[in-house]
Amino acid sequence: MIDVKQTLAGAEERMEMAAMFLEDSLNRVRAGRANVAILDGVRVNSYGSMVPLNQVANVSCPDARTIAIRPWDKKAIRDIEKAIMDSDVGITPENNGEIIRLGIPQPTEERRKELVKQCNKIGEKAKVEVRNVRGEIKEKLKKAIKDGLSEDNEKDAELELQKLHDKFIKKLDDLLVAKQKEIMTV
Repeated sequence: MIDVKQTLAGAEERMEMAAMFLEDSLNRVRAGRANVAILDGVRVNSYGSMVPLNQVANVSCPDARTIAIRPWDKKAIRDIEKAIMDSDVGITPENNGEIIRLGIPQPTEERRKELVKQCNKIGEKAKVEVRNVRGEIKEKLKKAIKDGLSEDNEKDAELELQKLHDKFIKKLDDLLVAKQKEIMTV
């Protein structure tokens, strides 16, 4: 017989992972303001191995429109520039021999709407994952009735599962609304 509490805890953990995925993905979307998280996916060739950018340089935001990258090894400037150009960041780096600067352009109204659509697609993926978890656990509970779980316990567990589902869908919606507000603010 299945342990209902453990099953629900596992479901909550998987739903939380979907929320973390959404939050992480939304941080990488460039909203017109400088944010070092947009460089999280950039990998730099350093001494023959690909490492994250923040392991070969100090990455900071001196102001709202600029990201400054100060390599620890000045010889790595070319590799860092190449990694940024090859990534999907979409910003051309400028360097003065010591610091690489990324100027974040102000997005147009059309670009902002595209970014909101992109965020909504990412959000929908996360919501689908939460719904899939709910569906899988519901199936497990239905099968557990055949294995000896009482119908009352199954109904209570299903109610609890629905509350979890609603909580996480609301959390995902709140994340999306906050990001949309950030994107659309001029």
